[in-house]
Amino acid sequence: MTEVTKILIVDDEREYRETYRMILESRGFSVGEAETGVKALEKLEEEYYPIVLCDVIMPGIDGLEVLKKIKETYDKSVEVIMVTGYGGVETAVQAMRMGAFGFFVKSHNPEALLIEIGKAKRIINLQKKQNMYSDAENNERYLYQSKNAKMKEILEIVDKVADTSSNVLLLGESGVGKEVLAQKLHDKSSRNTMPFVAINCQYFSDNLLEAELFGHEKGAFTGAKDKRIGRFEEANGGTIFLDEIGEISLNTQVKFLRVLENRKIERMGSNKQIDVDFRLISATNKILADEVKNNSFRQDLFYRINTITIEIPPLRERKEDLLDMIYFFVNMYKKELKKDIRDIDKQTLEYLLHYDYPGNIRELKNIIERLFVLSKDGILRLQSAIEKEFDGKSTIKDDCIMDFNSARYAFEKDYFLKALMHFNYNISQTARAVGISRRQLFNKINEYNLREYMNLD
Repeated sequence: MTEVTKILIVDDEREYRETYRMILESRGFSVGEAETGVKALEKLEEEYYPIVLCDVIMPGIDGLEVLKKIKETYDKSVEVIMVTGYGGVETAVQAMRMGAFGFFVKSHNPEALLIEIGKAKRIINLQKKQNMYSDAENNERYLYQSKNAKMKEILEIVDKVADTSSNVLLLGESGVGKEVLAQKLHDKSSRNTMPFVAINCQYFSDNLLEAELFGHEKGAFTGAKDKRIGRFEEANGGTIFLDEIGEISLNTQVKFLRVLENRKIERMGSNKQIDVDFRLISATNKILADEVKNNSFRQDLFYRINTITIEIPPLRERKEDLLDMIYFFVNMYKKELKKDIRDIDKQTLEYLLHYDYPGNIRELKNIIERLFVLSKDGILRLQSAIEKEFDGKSTIKDDCIMDFNSARYAFEKDYFLKALMHFNYNISQTARAVGISRRQLFNKINEYNLREYMNLD
């Protein structure tokens, strides 16, 4: 697998930009150019470049000012290598103190620059991998584990097919976590050190989607001021996730099918073929078989993308996971919003446990966030504005009552967690208050996996 890394060259001297471009493109890099510091910052606003090669001495905003603004805006997500025609030690030291990754003198051997760029690539890939596993660890708490029988089967299938090259089609209502499951498939595959690129097809018009997927050359259409690589190239070596694939037009479907068959693309405005190697995961909330019958989705493409089909159940069909999800998001927002929340109002919890969630996990997450924002006394409770959304939807119906064991499990878990929250997780005080021994309380903490909410070591 080959990886394409994008580099932005910032230099007011054209000959240096062209020389760097020639060297870097011959090594497989995708190169952007800016002749001034102002234009460099504008390009970084429009497009992400993980590595910037920046001249120190330029008219207007000099290289050190560009470096300062990049670090203020992008922090560690962009690595900057400073370049100068003069080997001034003071300038180099100043640049490094400001956060520059490295320093290169133009008169030196270009191989030294390539070595420096190689180091930056390794650091960026390591950061991406660490962030990926951090995100996956968070997501696993509320989606990668389940008490629901159907969801358990799905997670077993994911484990089996993750490290294959088979195309996967994820089906399910909006908000059930299709992208999170796609990320899990990527994380558990041998491609997990390479990019995971997600794109929602319904966000783009037909022409814009084609430019987004395939990329374009400078001048390919009105407004195409620079060359841009597409998502297929960006995902090279890794995984591309096409959400709402049922929204792709028939014209784009034909071009997409050709990519799947040949594993080659052509940027818009170019006839040069570029090899791509990616694993495809698609998702939709449409019934594609019906779309094929209605001639709005190509049958040959449908067969191509659904080698493995996984249908994710809506949240209302996996109510046994609700309590864990509620407290997961409570714990998440306690950290994120830095708000001291001690309890959930009993009526509010009752609403949350029996609401049908037409927006699924996404809606649950948004509701918990709003409860946090509106909370004034450390208690999460429904406000009148939110209660209106539940009117007529939260009544406990016969078909959604939990079985006795599940209800008892939910009650005891909530009971002990509330007690611990009330006493700020003090084990001795909590045990005395509920009338059991410390050992019995520790057993309950382990039985109901309460450590993840308490942050106990």
